[in-house]
Amino acid sequence: MSTRPELVAHHRAITGKAVARLRRNGQLPAVVYGHGHASEALVVDAREFDQLRRHTGRNALVDLKVDDERAQPVMVYGVQEHPVTRRPLHVDFFLVKMTEEMTVDVPVVMNGESYAVSKLGGTLLHLLDTVKVRALPADVPSALELDVTPLETFEAMLHVSDLQVPERITIVTDADEPLARVQPPRVEEVPVAAEEVVEVAPEGEEAAEAAAETEGAPAE
Repeated sequence: MSTRPELVAHHRAITGKAVARLRRNGQLPAVVYGHGHASEALVVDAREFDQLRRHTGRNALVDLKVDDERAQPVMVYGVQEHPVTRRPLHVDFFLVKMTEEMTVDVPVVMNGESYAVSKLGGTLLHLLDTVKVRALPADVPSALELDVTPLETFEAMLHVSDLQVPERITIVTDADEPLARVQPPRVEEVPVAAEEVVEVAPEGEEAAEAAAETEGAPAE
């Protein structure tokens, strides 16, 4: 018996801009596809899907039951969110075969404390947010951890090869791909006060100005 969470879905005839009405009624548009299965438009209860996301991570496996059909294992393959509220707007379900490996993107999560950040005031840079892995659906992790403790200087760099990878997981991304480094703090330039410049007229000009004043002065 499956221990995966189950999610109920229904076939959807409404498409295009009209799906906005579904969202207003608490329903979430979705599609399911994979393994030769033609893309099929569905709708799920938005609140039930939100509860599912709260208890599962990325790349979660779910038993999807569409109307009266037999439940099938799917992966929550992609969620489109509102850019401001982060509310789900659309979800993609990918049909999987539990005995067949698949290649997916897995997030990289940084942990530990970098000396270059905590003591030298640098900024930790995430150079790659996800990596591709190959594994059986049940073994696909929700994230892979990267220990940033070795980043003790601004010259240090961590690569895909430094990831903590569980057994039965194959990393597809190039092992030499950089993942993280620490950027030195920016040094603000102190403005230099401009020196006061005193213009001194040449001696000849001073004499000419004095002569002009003398010529223009009233006779005593």
